[in-house]
Amino acid sequence: MNAPIVVGTDGSTCADRAVEWACDEAALRDRPLHIVHAVEPAPSIYPLLVAPEMGRSLANAGQEILSAAVKAATARQPGIKMTTELVMNTTGPALVDQSARAFEVVLGHRGLGGFTSLLLGSVGLWMAGHADGPIVVVREDAVPDAGEVVVGLGFDEDPAEVLGYAFEAASLRGTPLRIVHAWQQPPVLVATGYSIAFDKVANEVRERSGLVQASWRERYPDVQVAEDIVEEHPVTALCEASRRAALVVVGAHDRKRFEVPLLGSVSHGVLHHAHCPVAVIRGRKQT
Repeated sequence: MNAPIVVGTDGSTCADRAVEWACDEAALRDRPLHIVHAVEPAPSIYPLLVAPEMGRSLANAGQEILSAAVKAATARQPGIKMTTELVMNTTGPALVDQSARAFEVVLGHRGLGGFTSLLLGSVGLWMAGHADGPIVVVREDAVPDAGEVVVGLGFDEDPAEVLGYAFEAASLRGTPLRIVHAWQQPPVLVATGYSIAFDKVANEVRERSGLVQASWRERYPDVQVAEDIVEEHPVTALCEASRRAALVVVGAHDRKRFEVPLLGSVSHGVLHHAHCPVAVIRGRKQT
């Protein structure tokens, strides 16, 4: 099954950039593009006689948004297969539902409903914490296909899926891959005046990193790999690397509190502050 690249659009400038990125991604991966617009149900506070008319108006506006997205996508990548869908649901749950059938879901950094003072829209955060599979968040000012692919490497969870996605992305783009592992002294040691020699940590990280990379290097021998092991906060290191990157790849590092998924702090921080598109790699739910 050739699962599609799904992109959500609300007609905003940021969503337009997401559609452009998704078009290029679909062409790059030889996958179909599925463009989705969600029409949120009318609030119950509206009079019952007005709600149906409002619903029709919203649906008509949604179809116009989809038509504009198709026109832009066709002009950008005329060779890709393309479908559209108007979904009657709130945006976050609608895209999460789409994610179960998608290769990945692409969305803008912030939509029409977002406040300009917010660094990342609520839908982006919802998707990063709930999607079934990878999501890519595209900034309005992102420059497409500029620079290398950067991946954050951690060992709290198995990094195989994150590295696999990053190696494939670099190979498809014909760009180098930069693997970043950032490490800080544990606060309890700093507070007590102790420290761990960075060289010792770096050597251990390099050894572990080499082991987890080995199979991917073998599978993608065309990818030129650079590795940065730095004593710095991971968000700071990855966001600095994002200044010269086409894409930053991070893991979701799921946590749960009262059975509600929580996004890891590094992924959360990178989504807010990176200077390029960010791919958050989530494992598929087991069924």
